[in-house]
Amino acid sequence: MIIFGNAMPYEVIFLAGTCLIIGFSAGFIMHRSDYCMAGMFRDLFLFRATFMLRTLMLLIVSAMVLFEGARFLNLLPFYPFPLLGSLSFSNIIGGFLFGLGMVLAGGCVVGTLYKMGAGSLLSLTAFSGLIIGSGLYAEIHPSWSVFARNTALFPGIVTLPQLIGCDPYVIVLPTVIVSMFFFWKWHQRGLWLRQAYADGYLQPWRAATGLALINLCSYCIVGMPMEITTTYAKIAGFFERFLWPQHFAALVYFQGQPLNVRLSRFDLQLVGGGAPGLDAIAYIQGPVIVGIILGSLFSAIRLGEFSLRWRLPLRQYGSVLVGGIIMGLASRMAPGCNVWHLLGGLPILALQSFFFLAGLLPGAWFGARLLAGFILRT
Repeated sequence: MIIFGNAMPYEVIFLAGTCLIIGFSAGFIMHRSDYCMAGMFRDLFLFRATFMLRTLMLLIVSAMVLFEGARFLNLLPFYPFPLLGSLSFSNIIGGFLFGLGMVLAGGCVVGTLYKMGAGSLLSLTAFSGLIIGSGLYAEIHPSWSVFARNTALFPGIVTLPQLIGCDPYVIVLPTVIVSMFFFWKWHQRGLWLRQAYADGYLQPWRAATGLALINLCSYCIVGMPMEITTTYAKIAGFFERFLWPQHFAALVYFQGQPLNVRLSRFDLQLVGGGAPGLDAIAYIQGPVIVGIILGSLFSAIRLGEFSLRWRLPLRQYGSVLVGGIIMGLASRMAPGCNVWHLLGGLPILALQSFFFLAGLLPGAWFGARLLAGFILRT
């Protein structure tokens, strides 16, 4: 739950409203640019296409600069942000399964939302799988949490600078300088622009910088970058409590409250976990989910592109459902999703996020092989 302290309810409303705006902006941008991270990795392994991955690199480096600048100006409520933990081999396994799932599902946890907002019933099917997979995790949580603890490395260390014992800028500065060299070379070769004829199309490099700014706003105001996957577990818990109340009551996962921090600028003690109910996670993540769907819907309607798309082979529906289930399960095992780790964790050099990426790449490769060999075959 949210413990209010001396805060008035309007401060909680402001926090939730900010998250709604953040989600709406992200959904609008992603729809206008078709900014899908699952597609980036799928296209890399199926077609050797790297155009969108260059924009992902731009997004990560831009967020790195913005986060580090905000840290210097003392604008970040927390550094590192809450819910990041010590490095563990569970991060690699979760990342592998997540990469596999997102390719089979045709979208990551956020890509599924913006495509669903534009009328994709395939993405609605993947969304259903995300809920199912998130609920399934509660069944293995006790044993998986033991495995995560037993395979943890460097207990109490969250980021690479903490591990090395240096200030973050010592690593951030040379990383940015090297990245800028490549960015300039790509600019000279015209590799930032994609030829497009659709009205309202937003070049992906612009989307990348916009999403980095949105994530900075989330971090500075809410106390952490965008993250939505715990709310999927909350939705799963809601249905499980309704259908099987006795079994739900026995699940340890829904009794935990991993978020417990004080957001001093709002005089709020943020407490929350995977259990269904209106706690801090629901107030923060729920509006982001709704906002992404509405932002994409608004963009699609404005462009005259909204339509319900459902006439597709049944094997594709089966693929996205299975992919969604795997992705939902993996997002709790990792823990976290691609948005959390790639757009939030990597910019602050979180060790968990490096391991997540190390698992994500082979997982996406394996998913692309399955997609090409069994799902998209003619």
